[in-house]
Amino acid sequence: MNVPLVLSHFLDRAASLYADKKAIIGDDKVLTYQELNERVNQLSHGLSDLGIKKGDKVAYLAPNSIEMLEGFYGAFQLGAVMVPLNIRLTPADYVFILNHSESRVLFVDQDLYHLISSVKDQLKSVEHIIVHYKASDTNEIDYNVWLERFDKEGFHREQVDENDVSSLLYTSGTTGNPKGVMLTHRNNYLHALSAMHHFRVNDRDTYMHVLPMFHVNGWGAPFYYTANGATQVCLRKTTPDSIFKALEKHKVTIMHMAPTVLNSLFQYYEKNVPKLEQEIRIVVAGSAPPPAFVTRVEKELGWEFIQIYGMTESTPMSLLSVPRSEFDGLPEREKYKMKAKAGYPSIGSEVRVVHDNGDEVARDGVDVGEVIVRSHGVMLGYWKNEEATMQALKNGWLHTGDMATMDSDGNIDIVDRKKDIIISGGENISSIEVEGTLYEHEGILEAAVIAVPHEKWGETPHAFIVPKPGVQLTEADILAFTREKLAHFKAVTSVSFVRELPKTASGKIQKIHLRNDYWEAKGKTGRFVN
Repeated sequence: MNVPLVLSHFLDRAASLYADKKAIIGDDKVLTYQELNERVNQLSHGLSDLGIKKGDKVAYLAPNSIEMLEGFYGAFQLGAVMVPLNIRLTPADYVFILNHSESRVLFVDQDLYHLISSVKDQLKSVEHIIVHYKASDTNEIDYNVWLERFDKEGFHREQVDENDVSSLLYTSGTTGNPKGVMLTHRNNYLHALSAMHHFRVNDRDTYMHVLPMFHVNGWGAPFYYTANGATQVCLRKTTPDSIFKALEKHKVTIMHMAPTVLNSLFQYYEKNVPKLEQEIRIVVAGSAPPPAFVTRVEKELGWEFIQIYGMTESTPMSLLSVPRSEFDGLPEREKYKMKAKAGYPSIGSEVRVVHDNGDEVARDGVDVGEVIVRSHGVMLGYWKNEEATMQALKNGWLHTGDMATMDSDGNIDIVDRKKDIIISGGENISSIEVEGTLYEHEGILEAAVIAVPHEKWGETPHAFIVPKPGVQLTEADILAFTREKLAHFKAVTSVSFVRELPKTASGKIQKIHLRNDYWEAKGKTGRFVN
């Protein structure tokens, strides 16, 4: 008899084999896998008591914490759908996502409650708000008090099919409103098997949740580190100081992070050299780093660098850059160059780079095409957005919108983003959303937003502005306006005032000409496509 690939199995395995082993180390408590399993059962009983049933949406607005991690498994036992919320959004964003997802329960951390309190009356589907920690300050349900009411013993689970949706993850797109990516139990389960192989995860590992769990389930980390009985460290705030202290105290062996976080660790390391005896490997995704960056990680920090590529819609990993054995004889410099690329397909993924007519690009590292993916991780579709689903999924392939080259060894190198998505500090920003906000300014005639290089964040939004005749604008005006209207990470960081924007004959703004001026310094002149 076939066993359905459902995510609850991962915690079952850990609770059976590693019952007394440390499962999660939080800021204020430590749980064994047995204790974690008991709290998950209590949570499932509690959600059932609130009337939550299979298919219902349960939203979480929280930093990396024990409560966030146990939320996944607590929801899964009912067949409910986890909706992790990006903690860096605005109240208006939460109103849209919670209403669009039809979330019935919202768990929110005390430090983030202020983002919800002002818009509570606009949440149409949310029936209960439950607050982690100091709920007494909010007049909402106190999580720990509420949880203690329920039985720690096994929860009678709903019958869950592996093709049922397990999580609904909202990601920025080419339109202003985020899209809800539906990932199934099968998506996450098979991705976990692939990731645990490629990252060499085992029960001797101690993993630190540096990457936010709201990012495509923390790249699936709560699943495959749990399945292997690894100890997981949760930090509410991931500052360079707190990360290095945890590395030293808990003997952390592996972390996932965006390039910007790694860059901040470099800056801290230059002034504070910690004593770390364990071997450490880091998994990085986002804007591809230069080879010199990889060199610093492995030479100065002594950490193994693993670059991956993916997107929420593919669960996420599709490519990774661990050099294969055939390249063992390469000089270190060449290996670092290879590690800086997006890489080759992970197990379970088929990845092609194609022209608009479907033909594959030449494997010369120059010919540019779009990255398309077919894998066990490709999403079911976008929640309540059939048009966007049809645009992304064509003939069984996920069209990523990312433009890339492929070399003779099959390594893929991302060179541009077809959809004009800006990736800043690991966060996706829609240029169209930022442009729409700029057009709300009464003094702006035309606006175009592109990604430009940024030392700390990798890239940030830059605005080209055509003022209305007779209007005098300053860069400070525009920066302040977007910071007032948008989540701060989406706000523009620099401005160019121009008389006109380059356009095609049909009136479409040619962002390629705007980009190239900024990216020439990165050595990518002429590699962009329209």
